[in-house]
Parts: sequence; C-alpha cells; structure tokens
Amino acid sequence: MNHSSRMISACLAVVLLFMLFPPGLAGAAGANCSPAKAAGKHYINVAVATLWKSPSINRTLDRPSLTNPVDIGKWTASMTVSQRRWLTGRTETQALYGQEVRLLQEKGSWAKVAVVDQTTAKSKYGYPGWLPKSQIAMTTSAYDGCPFAVVSAKTAALYEQDKHTKALELSFNTRLPVAARENGWIKVYIPAGGTAWLRAQDALVYEQASDIPQPSGEDLVSTGKLFLGLPYLWAGISAYGFDCSGFTSTVYGFHGIKLPRDASDQIKQGSPMALDELKPGDLMFFAYNQGKGKVHHVAMYAGDGKMIHSPKAGKTVEIISIKTPAYAQEFAGARRYIGE
Repeated sequence: MNHSSRMISACLAVVLLFMLFPPGLAGAAGANCSPAKAAGKHYINVAVATLWKSPSINRTLDRPSLTNPVDIGKWTASMTVSQRRWLTGRTETQALYGQEVRLLQEKGSWAKVAVVDQTTAKSKYGYPGWLPKSQIAMTTSAYDGCPFAVVSAKTAALYEQDKHTKALELSFNTRLPVAARENGWIKVYIPAGGTAWLRAQDALVYEQASDIPQPSGEDLVSTGKLFLGLPYLWAGISAYGFDCSGFTSTVYGFHGIKLPRDASDQIKQGSPMALDELKPGDLMFFAYNQGKGKVHHVAMYAGDGKMIHSPKAGKTVEIISIKTPAYAQEFAGARRYIGE
C-alpha cells in the first residue's frame, strides 16, 4: 500500500469512528460526565412505579405493581374493566425508572414523594403520591453533565454486564445517564449504583435536553400512534397504559417539550386555538357542563377532523372524529405548544 492509500484508509477510519461514536461518546460519556458527589437524591428504582393517594389502600391484585422488581404487564393484564375503574381517585400518577423524586414523608414501609419533573398545581416540588419505600433508591452521585439515553421503543430490555441477562423491561420515554457507547450498545448509569446496558436500537442519545429536535405536529401524532390499541390506565404514564393527560404529557415529553401532568394544568399553557385553526399536534380539552366546567379530558388533534386520545377505563388509545357527540358537546378549547 502506498503512502496516499494509507492516508485515505486512515481518514476513512477516523470518519467511521466519528460516525459510530460521536465526540464525547467514544467509549466514554461527555467531557463533563464524571459522577460527582452530591447531596442525597432519591430516584425510582423499578421499571414503573405507581403513586397512590394514600398508603396501603391497594388490593391484593395490585401486588405486582408494589414489589421490586414490579411486573406492570402482569398487573395491567390481570384487571377487568371494573377493577381498572376502581383505581380512579386512588392512584395519582406513575414514575419511570431513574426519575428523580423528592422524599416528603415516611409512614411504615411507604414513602410520600413528589416526582420532580411532573409539574402540577398540587405541589411546588412535583407530582405527589405514596409508593413502597423499596421502589426508590438514594444516591450520593450526580450525573448532570452526562449525555442521556431516552427509550424510543415501546419497551426495551435493560441488560446486566454480560449483555445477555435481562435485568428489567423499561418503558418508552425512560431516561438514563450514558456512561459509554460501543458496538450497538449503550452503557447507562442506574439508580441503585453501577451500570447496565441498552441496545442502541431501542434508544436515542442526546448530549443535553436542548439537543432534542423541535418536533412538528406530525411528529407528535406519529409518536402517539405507536400506542394505538393500548388499554387506558388511570394515572398511567407508561407503555403499559396511559390516562388522557399521561398520554399527551408523555408524547410531548419524549420530544423535549415539558407539559404539566394534568389536563387542568395543560390547558393553562400554550397558545389558544380555535377549532378552525387546529393543526396536528395541538391539544383539545373537554370540560363538564358543556365545556364550561372543570376540565376532565385532553386529546391530541390528529388532522383531517380527527383526534387521538386515551379515553377511559374499558377503552384503548384510539383515533376518532372531533365531531363525536360525547366530546363535541364538552369542547372547552385548544392549545398549541410548538412554533408555527
């Protein structure tokens, strides 16, 4: 091989290296990603944690959602429609693996926490609720300077160090700090300490939240369509079941747009839109008393006079006409959260 050929080969190798491992992620996380000692913080340490209105009000059939690890798939699949309806007013929200929570109170084996990044008028600390203490972990290390991986598959396996043993099944939109990337794998820091592995095909990696691309309305609708047919779950915010505002806040959150957790708070943000101004991705709100009372439901405009939403127990994520009488008579307004 002559000198020119060697130079070309070397350049191609460098280009390939940068394609496989972007700067800051070639075998290590970003330049600022050195686990730093910080004041103790609490994080969700199960795939999906369900927060309850009060401790110990759960039923026997709810046990798969209260252990560590949890089996949310088994829990949701086991419930009849009436058993799902029973959760209304008894569960508050859910939180995903690795989400930060603020510890507010302890009572026996239960803890009251606030989910820090779920904004609500209920608490300045985040969305509050009770969960078993075994489902949270405290760490003294912070990873604020790290890139992060966000699960883009509906669910994704988290593997132990051997990359063969599955540790957990994570939900869509789970976010974890990245330690390294190599050969189709993403090494992530986990709440209880140490690291684990995600398949690169199951997640997207960003250096920081501001790097998430601004979505179009069509992008938001396309993401929502991933969950068509998923059964409704009161308080749900995961790929195992959504309530109405859990669906909209999760879809927007995946695309880097933070909305309040509840529909009654979501309607207070964004720009008001009339029905004849709606574009895909806009949110539509519905209220009691023919749209003049308390907001109780939210849907996403899907284009062509249709909306996509997670309606109620016994139903699944669906696309229906915005002229469907039960909803048309309760229309309370619409909001847009992305630029023109």
